[in-house]
Amino acid sequence: MLKKILSFVLVLVSLNACTQEKAPITGIDGSAIPPAFANFPDMPFPNQAYLDLENTRALGSGSNWIGSLVFSVPYSPSEVFDFYMSEMPKLNWVEVATVRARVSQMTYIQGHRAVQILIEMDDSDSSLVTVTAIPNENVVRKGS
Repeated sequence: MLKKILSFVLVLVSLNACTQEKAPITGIDGSAIPPAFANFPDMPFPNQAYLDLENTRALGSGSNWIGSLVFSVPYSPSEVFDFYMSEMPKLNWVEVATVRARVSQMTYIQGHRAVQILIEMDDSDSSLVTVTAIPNENVVRKGS
């Protein structure tokens, strides 16, 4: 348990060390990912996204991170929804359910993890996105 708490603190410290208020996240178009976001290579991020450090809580890195990433993007919720519909399968995420609404919800699985993406209007021309990753122990295994 202490090891998990220390890992969580290290992730938060690295996020704070690399950014002041908001940190830019690049898209998956091949442009460089700031060091703080290299911990989440299994997730696509829209260009011009800015991480909300006060509301982001993540533990771990690579394809094993869990927690919630909260960020804003200068795109409509519909554009963000379309981005994730297009980009998640490219990173081998399998769609479980999607609901396009005032607050859109998208759920994907990959291996032993599940991700829920919530997309809502932030202000007149931007969206607030929350990506939450959790362990998914309900994986159907061959021969079970």
